Amino acid sequence: MGFMDNGFKGLLSGVAFGIGAAIVAPIVLPILSAGVKPMAKAMIKEGILIYEKGKEVVEETRETVEDLIAEARAEAEGVQSFAEELEPEPMPAPKSKRSSPSPSK
Repeated sequence: MGFMDNGFKGLLSGVAFGIGAAIVAPIVLPILSAGVKPMAKAMIKEGILIYEKGKEVVEETRETVEDLIAEARAEAEGVQSFAEELEPEPMPAPKSKRSSPSPSK
């Protein structure tokens, strides 16, 4: 019968806790929410500010990367045109040193 006694005591304590919570909740919840609401609002506001700052940083980084890409392309085009200017003219094929047969007289 030990199990029945422990089970019944546990049930009674659970019911008592539920009734106590139902009585105390309407008094405690408004007090807690009054303190929690400003804190939640401040956290949301900070989150918005952090998000906006993050957007600015991402935008500045994007602009910097685009500038670097443009500069690299310009330099690459400059190097390519410089290399094209340095390419030697194709040399004509060397003439043979053999003299052509002289016409017979």
